[in-house]
Amino acid sequence: MKKFSKFLSNHNILILVLSFLLLIPAIIGYVHTKINYDILVYLPDEIDTIQGQKILTDEFHLGGYAFVMVDMKNEERVMKLEEDIRKIDGVDKVFSIMDVIGTSIPMEMLPLQVKNKLYSDDTSIIMVTFLDSTSSDSTVNAVRTLREVVGDSSNVSSMTSLVLDTMDLSNQEMLIYVVISVLLCILVLFFSTNSYTVPIFLLLNIGMAIIYNLGTNQMFGSICYITKAITAILQLGVTTDFSIFLYHKYEQAKKDLKDKKEAMSRAIIDTFQSVIGSSLTTFVGFLALCTMDLKLGTDIGLVMSKGVLFGLICVLTVFPAFLLTFDSLIEKTKHKNFLPSFQRIQKLSVRYYKVIFPVFLILLIPAIYGNQNYQVYYKLDDALPSDLAFHVSNSKLSEKFGITSPQIILLDKKISSYEVKNLVSSLEKMDGIDMVLSPNTLMEEGVISILPNDFKEIMDHPKYQLILYNSKYEVASTKLNDQIKKVERLVKKYDKDGIVAGEGALMKDLVTIADHDFNMVNYTSIGVIFLVMLIVLKSIGLPLVLIFTIEFAIFMNMAISYFTGVRLPFIASIVVGTIQLGATIDYAILMSTTYLKERHDKKQDKIKAMQETLKLTVPSIITSALCFFAATIGVSLYTRIDMIGSICNLLSRGSIISMMVVILALPSLLIIFDGFILKTTKFKEEGK
Repeated sequence: MKKFSKFLSNHNILILVLSFLLLIPAIIGYVHTKINYDILVYLPDEIDTIQGQKILTDEFHLGGYAFVMVDMKNEERVMKLEEDIRKIDGVDKVFSIMDVIGTSIPMEMLPLQVKNKLYSDDTSIIMVTFLDSTSSDSTVNAVRTLREVVGDSSNVSSMTSLVLDTMDLSNQEMLIYVVISVLLCILVLFFSTNSYTVPIFLLLNIGMAIIYNLGTNQMFGSICYITKAITAILQLGVTTDFSIFLYHKYEQAKKDLKDKKEAMSRAIIDTFQSVIGSSLTTFVGFLALCTMDLKLGTDIGLVMSKGVLFGLICVLTVFPAFLLTFDSLIEKTKHKNFLPSFQRIQKLSVRYYKVIFPVFLILLIPAIYGNQNYQVYYKLDDALPSDLAFHVSNSKLSEKFGITSPQIILLDKKISSYEVKNLVSSLEKMDGIDMVLSPNTLMEEGVISILPNDFKEIMDHPKYQLILYNSKYEVASTKLNDQIKKVERLVKKYDKDGIVAGEGALMKDLVTIADHDFNMVNYTSIGVIFLVMLIVLKSIGLPLVLIFTIEFAIFMNMAISYFTGVRLPFIASIVVGTIQLGATIDYAILMSTTYLKERHDKKQDKIKAMQETLKLTVPSIITSALCFFAATIGVSLYTRIDMIGSICNLLSRGSIISMMVVILALPSLLIIFDGFILKTTKFKEEGK
């Protein structure tokens, strides 16, 4: 490590040149990384609903479809509109009630349940199907063009509309997220460092690490828009303290050594030895997200753990090069440190540690209760503003035609017409279902012959037969999920390989998988972080105390959502605990390792050791927490996408709660469990 640090210190200009050159392929990779805006594509491939979607896409071209609401007063315009829609790239089939009554056949010949779903108060529906899946580029582009052709995007209802509006809103906000975070972080760093220019170089260094991280995402093929939105923010908040630590070590080394390059060499070694443990806990904490069955966890986990790695590398290479190259400028722009010493908090933590401990235990009760009972929502629509076009169109479709949750049942073609008839009859009797369509029922009613050819092609497949039904229950609601479970059991009675597909079925599986992922991720993150600390700290007792401390902070954070009545998007409830644990346990590690040095190495008693520990660590902990808070709070207040806003809001609040718990409660725990910790910790000079 000494040779490496000396090489870095002696070649600062070369490192800067290379680091800036590496930005070129990174930017190219960033531009060419595909972004997914449909969370449902992250469901496991092996579940029935995903298999059903693949069959609908590949065999029927029904993976993506849209309902277009049109005024029937001008029949010629409707027919012209259909022709214009057929010309759109990516569109497969187009049909409407006009394709039936346009042949002079009375509308009364249509089954009442069909007519009610297609015609209401001089308004009708044009059904549009696409060649590709809901979130594919071709379908997204087709729906964008479809909106332009129709002339009113609020008249086009489609799952792809949700994807399209999410994409547009996310892209509009992305740059502003980063600007807000950077400005707030600069403000914090101006107060917590002693130079006006150091914050600029520090953020420039982290910015380069972020670009390297985002650029290398191309190797994954694609990432989720949520990952893209929070990566820069979290990487900024999580790795800033590494840079601050190196700068402080460099400043200390310059006081002892005349040669600034030697001082930097020492600072690099000291920084690496000091932050390797904390960076490892953050790294494995993010990797724990990869245990989620919902592949979004793998998406966030790999990108963020890679971000920690790039952040650490840049702190040990690029940032030292900046500091050495611009050392004279930094010296000229120095100012006094504006950050207070926080002596009152330090005295409070030690003086009242016997009182703080029982208060800590009492607060644990509502924290646990709130953490277990906060409300979560799964409906993807609810994460976006209600004034977006897809929201308006969905409301129109539901209010005017009663089309709320259309689902598709896939059956083997060999299932007899008698069995299909019985299945349809059972579905029609089920509460909440107000329309059921199958080829057999249409044939019996003599309607199949007058239906459009495009529709006949969908219903007449050599391998599968479809049953379409509409539920009156909202997508992702408990009522719809329970109904789909009943429908699935009913379908399996007639066809063991039968599948219930559609948005409602996908969301039902999402709810089930998310509930499993919540426990899996929490247990895994605790386990792997405990294991890392066990190895790095060479202690059993200390990791237990530290994880307990941060878990309490996480419980408090989530409990606030319960007691304030805030509903959280499901993904926030899954990932926030793991991210907060991985990102803020560094505070606890810094304090506890410093305390052990004071106790064991300097042979001080518990109280004096803790007083000195707080003096040495509180400013650093507060600075780190404020940087994390600054990186996330602005985004949470600005964004209109609740999926992103809730995550950032919880993390900004969590950073402050973790900071307060570590400063106020952890000293009490370390003092009270001092004997247990010392006995279960292996020191370098054991026995001396």
